[in-house]
Amino acid sequence: MSVKNLSVRRALGILTFVSGVMAAAGTMSAAQQPIKDGWVTMKIHSMFVPEDALEGSNVDVDTDKGVVTLSGTVTSEAGRARALAIAKGTDGAKSVVDKLRIGPAERELEDVAHDAGEATTSAAKEVAKDTTSAAKEVAKDTKVVAKTGERKVTDGWVKSKIFAQYLTESALEDSDIDIDVANGVVTLNGTVKTAAGKARAVAIAKDTDRVSGVKDNLKVG
Repeated sequence: MSVKNLSVRRALGILTFVSGVMAAAGTMSAAQQPIKDGWVTMKIHSMFVPEDALEGSNVDVDTDKGVVTLSGTVTSEAGRARALAIAKGTDGAKSVVDKLRIGPAERELEDVAHDAGEATTSAAKEVAKDTTSAAKEVAKDTKVVAKTGERKVTDGWVKSKIFAQYLTESALEDSDIDIDVANGVVTLNGTVKTAAGKARAVAIAKDTDRVSGVKDNLKVG
């Protein structure tokens, strides 16, 4: 075999090896891409939704470079422990800062609405006066609407429920959204990547059970 042919074969071998290394590096890079902070926040909230220990709680989740901070209120030490365990076990959470307080359970939004006067409409008055079985059925149906899976529908539940729905939305990928809920009124802050994502975020919030209004402060960028 000539020296020239040998050199060509060596060069091709080296090229093949380098290509293989670069391909492997690319695969590792894709697999090791850091999980976005916004995704971590949404994932944690989504896992709060079905937790009995967190019923009546109102927990805020903030994630910064993988460091998760939990603040707000829980109703018991068991609730605090469960919230912390969920956060610590979430992919992408490097550490968890506990700023949770133990306080009374949040009031159901149905009761808040009643105190605000929403139950003083003519229809509500008729239901209150009417003691027939039909009126009782109306009251029963109203209670069913106010609950989801027998869980109390509170501001904290609404917040986690919206985040849980955001988690599966491709239009909201790489978004960084903060949700605040007060007496059923949702305020959306933060950023989304596209106008379509912004519209979808607002639509989801509006369609969530017991949301009475949505304030859109989202920015596209």
